[in-house]
Amino acid sequence: MVERLTGECARARVEALVTVYREAFGPPPWNEGEDEVGAFRVRLDEDSRRPGFVAVLATADGRPCGFSTAFPTPSPLPRRRSYGWAAEIAGTERLTGALEVTELAVSPHARGRGLAGRMLDDLCAGAPRRWLLTSTQAPDAVRLYERLGWRRLNDGPGAIVFTWDMVAPDVNG
Repeated sequence: MVERLTGECARARVEALVTVYREAFGPPPWNEGEDEVGAFRVRLDEDSRRPGFVAVLATADGRPCGFSTAFPTPSPLPRRRSYGWAAEIAGTERLTGALEVTELAVSPHARGRGLAGRMLDDLCAGAPRRWLLTSTQAPDAVRLYERLGWRRLNDGPGAIVFTWDMVAPDVNG
């Protein structure tokens, strides 16, 4: 089951989201420990208060097994995270106002069943422009986004910017 959550609902279900985050990002290639889990908890609290924030939470047999979060990218672009770098690749106009997928996590026991695609479909429903970043160190994630039709904008080391435009892309940007 995939359930759509508002910011308030996401904050109320924080323990379920943190559980999935820990399961999904603890093993390689991410190798995230409790410091990163704590940082996610803080980030989720902040992000869930943004205008337009949305999340989806997947459960199977009453157990959380996946989630994704997003919000419209603000204008002007923030000066934190990787916004400057992403704007150099994608262009500020392509990012601002687009739905920014900030997290996608599936617990190892729930992978290989199409859950990530269903969550992204539910999360992004109605958003004509979307974007996300993923690590080049996560080839499974890269293949997933490519298989789902997301467009890769760069091939550099570190991270990859993906977009999904339901409107005709600007060939100059």
